[in-house]
Amino acid sequence: MTTKESSGPVGTNVKRIDAQEKVTGEALFADDLQFGPGLLFGRIVRSPHPHALIKRIDTSKAEAYPGVKAVVTGDDTPKQIGLYLKDRHIFCRDRVRYVGDPVAGVIAISEEIAEEATRLVEVEYEVLEAVLDPRRGMEADAPLIHPDLADYVVPDFIFPKAGTNIPNHFKIRKGDVESAWAQCDAIVEHEFKVPHVQHVPIETHIAIAKVDQRGQITLWTSSQSPFAQRNLIAESLGLSQSQVRVISPYVGGGFGCKAGVTMEALAVVMAQKVPGHPVKLRLTREEEFFTTFVRQGLIAKTKIGATNDGKIVAMRTEYYWDAGAYTEYGVNITRATGYSSTGPYEIPNVQADSYCVYTNHPVGGAFRGFGMPEIHWGIEQIIDLLAEEIGMDKAEFRLKNCIREGSVIATGSKMHPVGLAECIEKAAAAIDWGKDDPPSALHKKRGKGMAIMWKAPAMPPNAGSSAWVRFNEDATVTVGIGGQEIGQGTFTVMAQMAAETLGVPMEWIRVQGPIDTRYSPYEWQTVASRLTWSMGNAVVAAAADARRQVLELVAEHWDEDIENLDIRNGEVISYQSEETLPLKNMVVYGLPKPEDQGWRGGPIIGHGNFMPSYVTGLDPETGQGPRSVVHYTTGCQAVDLEVDTITGQITILRLAAAFDVGKAINPDQVRAQMEGGAVQGASVALFEGLRLEGGKLMNHSFVDYRIATAVDMPFEIIPIIVEVPQDDGPWGARGIGEHSMVPTAPAIANAVANATGVRILDLPITAEKVYLLLENRLQAGS
Repeated sequence: MTTKESSGPVGTNVKRIDAQEKVTGEALFADDLQFGPGLLFGRIVRSPHPHALIKRIDTSKAEAYPGVKAVVTGDDTPKQIGLYLKDRHIFCRDRVRYVGDPVAGVIAISEEIAEEATRLVEVEYEVLEAVLDPRRGMEADAPLIHPDLADYVVPDFIFPKAGTNIPNHFKIRKGDVESAWAQCDAIVEHEFKVPHVQHVPIETHIAIAKVDQRGQITLWTSSQSPFAQRNLIAESLGLSQSQVRVISPYVGGGFGCKAGVTMEALAVVMAQKVPGHPVKLRLTREEEFFTTFVRQGLIAKTKIGATNDGKIVAMRTEYYWDAGAYTEYGVNITRATGYSSTGPYEIPNVQADSYCVYTNHPVGGAFRGFGMPEIHWGIEQIIDLLAEEIGMDKAEFRLKNCIREGSVIATGSKMHPVGLAECIEKAAAAIDWGKDDPPSALHKKRGKGMAIMWKAPAMPPNAGSSAWVRFNEDATVTVGIGGQEIGQGTFTVMAQMAAETLGVPMEWIRVQGPIDTRYSPYEWQTVASRLTWSMGNAVVAAAADARRQVLELVAEHWDEDIENLDIRNGEVISYQSEETLPLKNMVVYGLPKPEDQGWRGGPIIGHGNFMPSYVTGLDPETGQGPRSVVHYTTGCQAVDLEVDTITGQITILRLAAAFDVGKAINPDQVRAQMEGGAVQGASVALFEGLRLEGGKLMNHSFVDYRIATAVDMPFEIIPIIVEVPQDDGPWGARGIGEHSMVPTAPAIANAVANATGVRILDLPITAEKVYLLLENRLQAGS
């Protein structure tokens, strides 16, 4: 079917913005102060169809509209872009693949004029059959969303299947699963479903790009990945990375949606059309819901068996990931969940097939937990069901099978030292596991549940970090890093590490911001809960380098052995002579030689970097290899809750969260991460889910998309820190940012089942679902 349409931003209208999204005069004035009166504004023409060929685009009417400066289309973006698999053009060229796919961009003197002009762009489409289910996408007769998949650039650890809708198929083959079923006394098999969800950051995506007369690009953007954006945008436009500068201030909420490249490249291409003018592109709240990354949907089929004495013998899993139209992160989520598909259990016989499948849904991307909350939703419920089948206490069953130091995991690697068993014991004790507490009313039922988890930093084997440390004249210290502050407290932790290594008060440390790819040291991305470990190692190395320079200078000045010197509280001290020397001035101006014979030393600047060198590849057919990841962070959540049998309403009373973080560099921040993760995890568990019908999002506002508020989360959170040091972490530290929301949903589901006997296999666990299941059971009983 061929349609001719005057397109605009799908479902959006800047001239009728609600109070939440209205661009105020003060904001426009602030833009003028920074970017001057030459600031222009962009709006995007988006596809109204989930799948269609672009037959013709006519931009002439829009270009003639008063106030419009330029219009861009896919003709301006011939090369493809993508973090792992280069599978999309910045603006669509031959076809659109989801509702909201960018087709053209209008640049004008105001956002309102740009919006009006988008409606004058005429696009003729030939509508194609859409793929709206990943299992349909895998069928032999399914429409191909990416016919040229075989030609895409892809790294050697991603395995696309040419001529299909599968951009990655990751396999695990350990032991002999089919033979192992005969050894099992109990076998459980179920299918679990997880919907797409949105990150809903308070700050929507905003980017301002400027191209000067020399062709140098500057991009101001709210980003978790400034260096990745610089690299990907430069490559896709055929430029040197030195021609692209990304400046990224504090991020107003990320959770993964501001990692990689989403709309930022649109602003850059639009700015190329109007050299000398900065161009601002701001997504409305409605656009934020479906035109940036969403968490991928998942269908998980799992079969698992154990002996009567409680040992898990075999596990077979199939994951069908609804990756959406493109796979900025989806192919790596598929890989990470494949090698983590057993959950934190030692199982001798494992078969896992993790399929990333293109659909005509919004683009799946990174979301807090990077696939781990989705797979643990099924893993931790089927573990409960298996424990019930053999009649074993669920905490005891987990303790009997959980990974420990030396366990052989799904990839054949041996597990490093880990405190998961301690996490289980402490979380269970915190909610009085095994004790039947009474409900608060006769029509309510009380139950307890738990779930354990693991997660490794999902990243390429050569993801690196760098840092520098520079002394000022008064001995205060400026620390340069490339990792982003997104509210997780990384700047504070880096300051602590630098201060501790240097031997100066933390109050003397300033972490330089905003992150600027022209001046900040390189950092791969602020993702994967890796900064405390990876960037922390780089900061420690840089501070140690600066410290060494100071001590070498003073050792020469005092003619002492450097081994006798130390830096404490901003002074160099000698354990031999008991002399002291303040760092002030010396760290910039140096120290005088005897008898006025000149000076030695000079400005002290330390440099450091870190990149793991020990991560190996995995066999593409078996997923086996010596070391698939750098490490795993593990933990347990235990939930005590009530269910109202009249309304289905779930009230969480207590939630204990115990995680092995290696070493808590800042215990208060670690506890805050546990608390925040529990709240976000409960929100996703009880309320959240995108409703997609025919490829179109139906709930694209906070009216229809419910997230938890303070009213919904009055429960007691009990954070518990467990510390089993990581061998290569700074002071033994590992990350905790994402992990704290991974087990929340299954822990709640297990507690609901314990309270009511009702088991919900498809997220979210709404009051309506609980009520209807209770009613159905009641009617069946009568």
